[in-house]
Amino acid sequence: MNLPNKITVSRILLIPVFLILMLVPFDWGTFHYFGADLKVAHFAGAILFIIASVTDWVDGYFARKYNLVTNMGKFLDPLADKLLVSAALIVLVEMKLAPSWIVILIISREFAVTGLRLILAGSGEVVAANMLGKIKTWTQIIAISALLLNNMPFSAINVPFADIMLWVALIFTVWSGWDYFYLNRGIFKHSK
Repeated sequence: MNLPNKITVSRILLIPVFLILMLVPFDWGTFHYFGADLKVAHFAGAILFIIASVTDWVDGYFARKYNLVTNMGKFLDPLADKLLVSAALIVLVEMKLAPSWIVILIISREFAVTGLRLILAGSGEVVAANMLGKIKTWTQIIAISALLLNNMPFSAINVPFADIMLWVALIFTVWSGWDYFYLNRGIFKHSK
């Protein structure tokens, strides 16, 4: 268990804390900032989500810089991303901040790609995230962060940035999912 993998595991361990902050009805008050109202507990949850999301970049940086890329890391890193993003998206549906059909499409793609990774792993291949997959992850993180922050600071200028980013994330999610299956279509041709 090297440093990048420990950072990845810490991202997974932050998910329950995030869920508690977002779903337990703490009465820590509300503040009005940049034209939006936001509960203090939800603000704390949003910041925790952003911190957990940034660890995705940090673990990758250390893995590449110190040549600590492992098959375990190639498996754990995208899994941690999927768990964190899925948890946050489900919270957004619960809070009525994201349409359930978009969340279902995004999470379905994540399950499908994870299934593909497992099939490939069974044949001895471990697929690291490609650039399109990384763009997908970051557009999802930006969209979720903006939604969790109630579109701050863009609410002050009446720009629906959070909603726009959710659509951008959906487009990259579907596109990158199609790309993974297209690039690895040979696994289905050779399966019995």
